Amino acid sequence: MTVKPLKGNFYDGKQGGSPLAQKPRDNQAAAERKGVAIRLGSVNNSDSAVVANYVSLNPSYGMVFVDFGFLEPSMVASVQQLVRDGKQLPDTLSGKLSARIALGYDVVASLHAQLGQLLESFQQPEEKA
Repeated sequence: MTVKPLKGNFYDGKQGGSPLAQKPRDNQAAAERKGVAIRLGSVNNSDSAVVANYVSLNPSYGMVFVDFGFLEPSMVASVQQLVRDGKQLPDTLSGKLSARIALGYDVVASLHAQLGQLLESFQQPEEKA
């Protein structure tokens, strides 16, 4: 499967400057739209991959806290077995918080658009050479 590179959006601080408000009105406007390449440098260990198999969104005033966590696969399998056997589930499961990211709603909108593009690229049939 071929995955197309995605383009990020950023908030320019102007009123109406959210990525959702920047949609071109016609094809000509889309052709004239220009992008800026952005390079992010790592700080401390920020370039190390973080593994997460659980995500939780916690909205707050002006931003959303996104908690990425890790639940041990053996624990998840045990809970699935309890469900299959019709037994009582535990009240809580304990995992590790991998990362907590605070995002403004404009960044959430941009992330939503980028994830939509990614999922759409998975659904498109591969082009045959």
